[in-house]
Formats: sequence, structure tokens, C-alpha cells
Amino acid sequence: MFFFFSKLLGYLLFPIVWIIALLAIAIFSRNKNRRKRSLGVAFLLLIILSNSFIVNKIVSIWDINPVPIEEHYDVGIVLGGSTITFDKKYNRSIFHDNGDRLIQAVELYKKGTIKKILITGGSANLIYKDVKEAKLMNSFLRSIDIPASDILIDTLAENTHQNAVYSKEILQNYPQLNNYLLITSSMHMRRAVACFEEENVQVTPYPTNLLGSAGKSNLEYYLRPDVSNILIWNGMIHEMIGYVAYWIKGYIN
Repeated sequence: MFFFFSKLLGYLLFPIVWIIALLAIAIFSRNKNRRKRSLGVAFLLLIILSNSFIVNKIVSIWDINPVPIEEHYDVGIVLGGSTITFDKKYNRSIFHDNGDRLIQAVELYKKGTIKKILITGGSANLIYKDVKEAKLMNSFLRSIDIPASDILIDTLAENTHQNAVYSKEILQNYPQLNNYLLITSSMHMRRAVACFEEENVQVTPYPTNLLGSAGKSNLEYYLRPDVSNILIWNGMIHEMIGYVAYWIKGYIN
């Protein structure tokens, strides 16, 4: 039930939903003043939310920035969540934006920075419950010749709290592995680290999908609207609400 309502609340709090709702009011309301106000607020939100300078400043405050890492780690823990799906029609894997998590893990493994890769992710989709991200990630890793002995798999976790819980259960079976690198998107890292610390699993953050460091100095950066920034706001608000919800549930302190 928590899973369902957290997803529903996340959708309702997306800025694009606010804009659509305001535009709907502007179109269908019979009150002239209400129509004007709704249209004005929708336009103002579009200007603010699509501005690259504003979004990068806000993201840089929320994100966990990269930190120096040691030369070697026993395990790189890769969190699922919009990383990969499988297209049955064309019989191929489809990587999403968060696929950067998996690709970064592969690079770290190939460099010898991490010895093993723990992939954690069940189905985080309300409709396609049979799609297990960890299985898809495992298939990809095996296809590029990473041996099964170097891959640890959790296919049960449906949220970040469960990522930490089930990862801990797996790692307890390998007492010789005790140095962990946590690999997830920079925007997600704050909540992820809090969840693992709550389970007494000490991790070093390795953020991917870096956004807040993308600042530029040209006039276009400050003035040109970019619709992709609205999607970044969606993700950031989702993370903020998720963090508060986890605190209320007692998943984090």
C-alpha cells in the first residue's frame, strides 16, 4: 500500500502535472479572472522550471557530489530504478537515463576499482510487476563477459529502503567483503546513503548522472528555456518527497 501511494503522490507532485492542471483551468473555467490567473501562473512556472541556471543551482544543493575514492573496493552496489527494460518486440535491452549507474559500475569493475558487482532491483513498476531490473542487469553484465562469480543479485527490492535491506542480507553471506561503493544517481544518493546507514551498512557514495555540475557561463545558459529541465525538477521533487516519506516511515533518521 505504501508503494502504491508513494507512486501516486509522486505523480501528483510532478511540476508538469501542475502546469497541465493550470492550463486545463485556463481553458475550461467559466470565471474570467480565474482563467487569467491560471494562465499567468502556468506561464511563470514554465519560465522558472525550464531555466537551466535555476535548476542547476537547486540541484547542486540537493545532490551528493563525488568524493575521492580509494583504489579498491570489494563490492560496487548498483541500485535499480529506471535503469534498463527489455523490448520483447525487438528482442533487445533498452537503457534509460539511470543506466549510467550500470555503465559506471562496469567501468569501475574493468579498471579493478571494484571486485564484485551487487545489483539490486525488483519491479518498481505498478503495472509490469514481472519485470525484474536486477535480472536484466545481470543478463547485460554476463553478455559482456563479467563472470557470474563476480555478480551478486537481489531481485526483490521495490524501493530504496528494500535495496538497503536486501543488500545487507546478501552481504552478510560474504564476511570477507566489507568495503562497499554505492553506485546510484547523484540526485538519489542522499536518500540511498541514509537508507544504507540506517541498516548499519557503511558505504562510500559514487554518484552518477551528474547534473548540478553542468553550469555554463554563456548568455544562452541563463536565458534559453529548456524543456528537459522540467524533467529534472520532477526527479528532484520525487527525491525530496521520498526522503520525507522515508523519515516519516522510520526508514531513515
